[in-house]
Amino acid sequence: MRVLVTGGAGFLGSHLCDRLLADGHDVIALDNLFTGSKANVNHLWRRPDFEFIRHDVVQPILLEVDWIFNLACPASPIHYQHNPVKTVKTSVMGTLNMLGLAKRVNARILQASTSEVYGDPTVHPQDESYWGNVNPLGPRSCYDEGKRVAESLMMNYHRQNGVDVRIARIFNTYGPRMAVGDGRVISNFVVDALQDKPLTIYGDGQQTRSFCYVSDMIDALVLLMAHEGPDASQPVNLGNPIENSIADLVGYVSELLGRPLRTVSKPLPEDDPKRRCPDISRAKQRLSWQPRVDLRTGLAKTVEFFQSHLDAQ
Repeated sequence: MRVLVTGGAGFLGSHLCDRLLADGHDVIALDNLFTGSKANVNHLWRRPDFEFIRHDVVQPILLEVDWIFNLACPASPIHYQHNPVKTVKTSVMGTLNMLGLAKRVNARILQASTSEVYGDPTVHPQDESYWGNVNPLGPRSCYDEGKRVAESLMMNYHRQNGVDVRIARIFNTYGPRMAVGDGRVISNFVVDALQDKPLTIYGDGQQTRSFCYVSDMIDALVLLMAHEGPDASQPVNLGNPIENSIADLVGYVSELLGRPLRTVSKPLPEDDPKRRCPDISRAKQRLSWQPRVDLRTGLAKTVEFFQSHLDAQ
């Protein structure tokens, strides 16, 4: 296959490029480098089966490809709230442009959606039939509603134009190549702990997340893209169904580093979800997939990455 990965120099996108190349595909990574980094794909630069294009998906582009993984969009609150109008444009206009490309060249397209489409959920755990509890006017809405519109565009292009679509609702994912200071809890905790800074806990620390290691997520994305059948266009939750509180996470990082960690408390941000955990029955049934890397193992690899990253600075 000739595969396009938008957001290909980002955290998830660069790991996906590695996997697709290992599977024997030709890969084009597209990225405007707002949150992505050339360093994430430096090791691929000289490969004849890899191409990097600096481009913003808000602008159309003409390419000949078989598959499109549309991962382009800032995914952490600090980044997507930095320029909320641009975040909406990336999800809406970027998805429109990629769908137009898929329609033109008859490519299959996978949209990287998010657990944020469920908002601050009133149903637990969340399955794909849940319509969500999203504040359309709040500071997170640029990301949440942008992704909800992207899903709507995917389904309407599928129904109206017969475009072959896949929708992945991605829950919290972590691992090497996360950006320092991107505002996500694992990268924040690990970097602050390694620098002997206090860890910031928002609220009482009892809010939960389900953390999926990056290699498991990449496996799931590739399986979903390759999935065939009459149900293939329906959204699929991809994440780890094991819940961990933020307070638990502090304990795990402390264990890994072998020392107690200082913490400071701050108020919970507006619309921050209290509980977040996927029902992955659909992924298990249709993709024969479930996460294999436990949190302690994944955290150890993440700590090792950030330690080497900080040592190199």
